[in-house]
Amino acid sequence: MDRLFTRTALGVALSLQAGQFALADNADTANKSNNPLNLAPGLNLQDYYTPQLYNSNLHTNDTLLRGTLPVAPGDFIGVPQLLRATLPISTRPDPKGGYSTGMGDLNLFDIFLLKTEGVQLGIGPQITAPTAAHDELGTGKWQAGLAAIAIDASPRGLLGALVQYQSSFAGDSDREHVESATFQPFVIHNLPKGWYLRSTGTWTFDLKNDTHYIPIGLGVGRAWKVGVNIFNAYVEPQWTVQHEGAGVPQFTLFAGINVTLGK
Repeated sequence: MDRLFTRTALGVALSLQAGQFALADNADTANKSNNPLNLAPGLNLQDYYTPQLYNSNLHTNDTLLRGTLPVAPGDFIGVPQLLRATLPISTRPDPKGGYSTGMGDLNLFDIFLLKTEGVQLGIGPQITAPTAAHDELGTGKWQAGLAAIAIDASPRGLLGALVQYQSSFAGDSDREHVESATFQPFVIHNLPKGWYLRSTGTWTFDLKNDTHYIPIGLGVGRAWKVGVNIFNAYVEPQWTVQHEGAGVPQFTLFAGINVTLGK
């Protein structure tokens, strides 16, 4: 009887330990895929569909094609870097009627990871090129500025934010000056089996025209491994809870898939 009890207790303990390892592994997988400061190559396909704007019955859509590439520390720059390029394929109302769809303005930033242990910190320059196929799909201006990220990762999930500021310095002289800032919080709560809850709505401020909108998101996603790569699919409805100005989103459906390579 004592032997049976001992074997049963040992089996339960091993099962609980295996379950804890599985939960930790799933949380680590989700964190690596969701962390914007993860030093791994990645590909992202994201879509922001806004079915209605304030004071308008029009809609917009932005499909973001994004790639990230880490750069190891070197003799000249002694900290790791993370290069990120984002190219939107956008749909906007055409002033002549209907809608225009095509390439938007290309954004590039280079984040220098100043702190990689504990709360991770990164900061670096960014630039936006006027690559839009039509006037309504971009600003017509070259823009430059800074991006900064702080992320606290734990088995529970991620907590942090990405802040960006940029201002135009060249481009089409017939287009107005551009100055903008964004604040994107990252709130990720890990669940069992790679599932997680997320809130990542981007607060957008048009500093030139004194307009803004603040969305709050609540979504769900799941990350899983395929060989050495991590796949991550998610959907996050976002509701604008405060705004100033017409033509900003009332509600946005955000969805995407991330592929983290080799980690």
